[in-house]
Amino acid sequence: MTDQLKDLEDEVAARTAALNTQAELDALYTSVLGRKGGRLSQIMAGVGKLPKEERAEFGQRANESKLRIESSFASAALRLRDAGLRSELAKTYDVTFPATAPKRGSIHILRRTLNDVVSFFRSRGFAVVLGPEVESEYYNFEAMNIPADHPSREAMDTFYLPSGALLRTHTSPMQVRAMLQHPPPIAILVPGKVYRRDALDARHAFMFHQFEGLQVGRGVTFAHLKGFVGDLCRHLYGPERRTRFRPSYFQFTEPSAEVDVSCGVCAGSGCRSCGGAGWLEMGGSGMVHPHVLRSAGYDPELYTGWAFGLGIERIALVRHNIDDIRLLTENQPAFVEQFQ
Repeated sequence: MTDQLKDLEDEVAARTAALNTQAELDALYTSVLGRKGGRLSQIMAGVGKLPKEERAEFGQRANESKLRIESSFASAALRLRDAGLRSELAKTYDVTFPATAPKRGSIHILRRTLNDVVSFFRSRGFAVVLGPEVESEYYNFEAMNIPADHPSREAMDTFYLPSGALLRTHTSPMQVRAMLQHPPPIAILVPGKVYRRDALDARHAFMFHQFEGLQVGRGVTFAHLKGFVGDLCRHLYGPERRTRFRPSYFQFTEPSAEVDVSCGVCAGSGCRSCGGAGWLEMGGSGMVHPHVLRSAGYDPELYTGWAFGLGIERIALVRHNIDDIRLLTENQPAFVEQFQ
């Protein structure tokens, strides 16, 4: 049996020195040192046939043989690795061959839409201001003429935090914050994220983007609001698009109106995109409620103002005929690359 060990050592040393591929080395390793059916294991299985006084010496001899066999395999693996590296280094490449053009990123569709909105407001002298996403109940509700018993203050509509603060449900709190900091007249645009406890589907998300437009001064009327919103919609959707105002109700404006824009697919005649109505809802608007002006320290007998809020996602959906709001945040390359 000792001779068998010596013969196996010599055979492994010779064969590993002649191998040319890693696959051949792996196959030989399994046949020699494999736990089940390996040739070394088969030799070791005969130890029970030896006299007791020879078993210890044979076991020691077998361990030494195993170490030498493993050393042969390690040397062969190192030799094959070095040969592979030398082969790679010996290759030549045509550096003049045209390379694959790298993929270029682009401005996200939501950022593009917001940039268009911001450029429109700035061209008309509006200041762009940002507000906190974590708000107090006072600025989010009370200052906006929304009392404690109003349905929008229920837990199912708002994300409340353990501290008693909340994630703002609209960008409107910045109306009062800005008016408290600046005397009239004032004209601001407030873009930002808002949060509502809506179930995620093709038309709703629990986090989305809004922008708030506000103008307060002497002699500001609803006609100014209609003219401004009409110009904005034509800027965003094209000169052929029409707008309309539908009577509505919001706690922080009086009178209030929903803003619709004519469907770009059917030009207002009715189709699947607009549900047959010919119009697409964009957001809410109205004249700033006297209570909101008083909360900011403005005298409603001297100053009036308009405000409206639209969703950035909704604008992007309408502009590009996208039927699922989730596509805007899933960042699928096939979708994003369409807007480069």
